[in-house]
Amino acid sequence: MNNTIRLAQQPEADELLGRSPLAALVGMLLDQQVPMEWAFSGPYTIAQRLGEDDLDPHRIAAYDPEAFTALLSAKPAVHRYPGSMAKRVQQLCRYLVEHYGGDAEAVWRDAASGRELLDRLTALPGFGRQKARIFLALLGKQFGVTPDGWREAAGPYGEAGSYRSVADITGPESLDKVRAHKQQAKREAKEAPAAKKTIAGTSATARKKA
Repeated sequence: MNNTIRLAQQPEADELLGRSPLAALVGMLLDQQVPMEWAFSGPYTIAQRLGEDDLDPHRIAAYDPEAFTALLSAKPAVHRYPGSMAKRVQQLCRYLVEHYGGDAEAVWRDAASGRELLDRLTALPGFGRQKARIFLALLGKQFGVTPDGWREAAGPYGEAGSYRSVADITGPESLDKVRAHKQQAKREAKEAPAAKKTIAGTSATARKKA
């Protein structure tokens, strides 16, 4: 696995994401409630603080929880919520050690279909359905992991030519497009309840007149 990735927008961090399956998984895990670049630079920061050039799932899984929390909390913190994320990263690594012998790439290496891969990703600690679909799309679009039906399993995130998620980011221009899409989605989500209230109020008024 050696791919050109530009999610952290930082050369060293992106280089690690491109060659390390575990770094890619941890970056995706951290990608919530913080800017994407912050999340995906996290694996590199963790590796540096551990004195390694990659993440070792066995070492992280066995690391003292308090010490690992302190490692992620040191300034600049790896995440806005370093304590809870330290716990999740360790849970992910323990799962990989227990179920895949610590081989993160084994999660997708022999997946026979997009559906099977989605099920495997959804089973990972910290990966809900949406996060699993986005990561599946990232694997297909940027890592060449394309089992049969992967686009369908990824849902809208698997669509070619879309700019919905990190799966579609290959540089600053596509990053801007994804951010614009997310902002539009947020606006629509906020406007939806107001529209429903207006419709309900109009219906109520019509019933009264009737």
